[in-house]
Amino acid sequence: MVGRAGQGSGGSGRDRRALDPSERDRYKWVALSNTTLGVLMATIDSSIMLIALPDIFRGIHIDPLVPGNSFYLLWMILSFLVVSSVLVVSLGRLGDMYGRVRMYNLGFAVYTFFSLLLTITWMSGPAGALWLVLMRIGQGVGAAFLIANSAAILTDAFPEHQRGMALGINQVAGISGSFIGLVLGGVLAPIEWRLIFLVSVPIGLFGTVWAYLRLREVPRRASARIDWGGNVFFALGLVGVMIGLTYGIQPYGGSDMGWASPLVDTSLGVGVALLVVFALYERRAKDPMFRLPLFRIRAFTAGSLSSLLAGIGRGGLMFMLIIWLQGIWLPQHGYSFSQTPLWAGIYMLPLTGGFLLAGPLSGFLSDRFGSRPFASGGMIGAAVSFLLLELLPVDFPYPLFALLLLMNGLSMGAFAAPNRAGVMNSLPPQHRGAGSGMNSTFQNSAQVLSIGIFFTLMIAGLASALPGALFHGLVTNGVPRSVATRIAHLPPVSILFAAFLGYSPMAHLLGPTVLDHLPPGKAAVLTGRQFFPALISRPFHDGLHEAFLFAMIACLVAAGASWLRGGKFVYHEQEQGSPAPGRPAPSSLGEVRS
Repeated sequence: MVGRAGQGSGGSGRDRRALDPSERDRYKWVALSNTTLGVLMATIDSSIMLIALPDIFRGIHIDPLVPGNSFYLLWMILSFLVVSSVLVVSLGRLGDMYGRVRMYNLGFAVYTFFSLLLTITWMSGPAGALWLVLMRIGQGVGAAFLIANSAAILTDAFPEHQRGMALGINQVAGISGSFIGLVLGGVLAPIEWRLIFLVSVPIGLFGTVWAYLRLREVPRRASARIDWGGNVFFALGLVGVMIGLTYGIQPYGGSDMGWASPLVDTSLGVGVALLVVFALYERRAKDPMFRLPLFRIRAFTAGSLSSLLAGIGRGGLMFMLIIWLQGIWLPQHGYSFSQTPLWAGIYMLPLTGGFLLAGPLSGFLSDRFGSRPFASGGMIGAAVSFLLLELLPVDFPYPLFALLLLMNGLSMGAFAAPNRAGVMNSLPPQHRGAGSGMNSTFQNSAQVLSIGIFFTLMIAGLASALPGALFHGLVTNGVPRSVATRIAHLPPVSILFAAFLGYSPMAHLLGPTVLDHLPPGKAAVLTGRQFFPALISRPFHDGLHEAFLFAMIACLVAAGASWLRGGKFVYHEQEQGSPAPGRPAPSSLGEVRS
């Protein structure tokens, strides 16, 4: 039940507890529908740009693979995720203080506004690219409002025996949205790249009006103050770590990666130091933003740790699968490089289907049997799917690949919903916003960390074998040795990004100057659909082996962490603040135990 009502935190419309039972039953489905729409919209836009980037860069007349433009390429992909990761805890805490519905409604409006600004981009070149990055940051702020407060709103709206089902639908919609965005971006961007942003505007307007009219605030104690010091330390520390991870996969000097770069080392060092200072500061803060005593609740700690590990195992998977499909498998099976972004999204739909099937069902079952068996079993299943993916040949039979994607989606869906329900059920009502934000921060930050780890492993695998294979393949087909030497020593990340963006990698690397001086037959071979995939297959498989092995280990450790949560645990507090029968009244958060 919800804790005692205080002065209230404001909100839109009536107090939810003033509703009669039939109205309350209807209200919970309104809350589920609206929050699921909001989270789905936010996560679709987190990935819709991945497939649409080639059309965006052509639309604003900029070459993202020119070294000076790598900033725009990286931050168009990561700015949304970094900003939402940094702000989600603070905005969840604000929801606890001033009203979750109020903060959620504001998020819908902010998100819609910046989607409109992205649509009306009029500039081109670096100015246009910088505008898109800045507006994506604004869109990420709106998404953080939505993500931080949606789970807390659902936990307030649904009784404990239905929370797993509700949070399961919401969580799985969020995860599947990242894969739906791949297909949607591939369909809309070739028509007009602005459509990938415009599609969110009518949905956002509808969702904003709907939320303001129908969602109801739950009054609660609101005497806390904003923890400005904690917010500053946390934001700067997390941004520093994420900048270091982002630029660590970029070449530096004569190295294929930037882990020895002063910028990377300084960003990581300062970021980690600030996060340590943040943890020490929060222990003494009167109204801390990051509720460290929540980690005394075993179910919350185990669920958050397993969220982090699962996110690390899953986060870089999308990029590896896209590069595998776009750079190798689809061209080998007759698709032009320009078509590969759309078809990569389509061929990954079994993964989305698995999420959609397993999430609500496992959430429903976890309401009855607890989160542990489903969350831990899901992670074990995901580890097995990574092992089987590793055993596939690079030129795989698609039905088998689709079956393994479905298995991975089912496993991840089986984990996500019960784990989220277990985390939210363990939280005291007055801390659900902050706890939800903390859990989301672990999940979102894990994706950035995972991208850095996966690309590092992939680049390390490519760096050992690709230069020699690239040099000999080019020379054999008539490319001058000096040109072949230069291209063979380009950073592998440039080749990965070329394949990822749906460009013909060899046409882009060689350029018209070299290709025009080659015999037409040789030039056609180099830029055709078979040369590059055959060239990269073996080195790519070496890097893929390391990436899948890492993902498998992360999922197994996540399964162990999830098992440590114990049996089914739901935090109880009676309406008037007295302890529930058989439970001590928590005079402080530190007394809450599972």
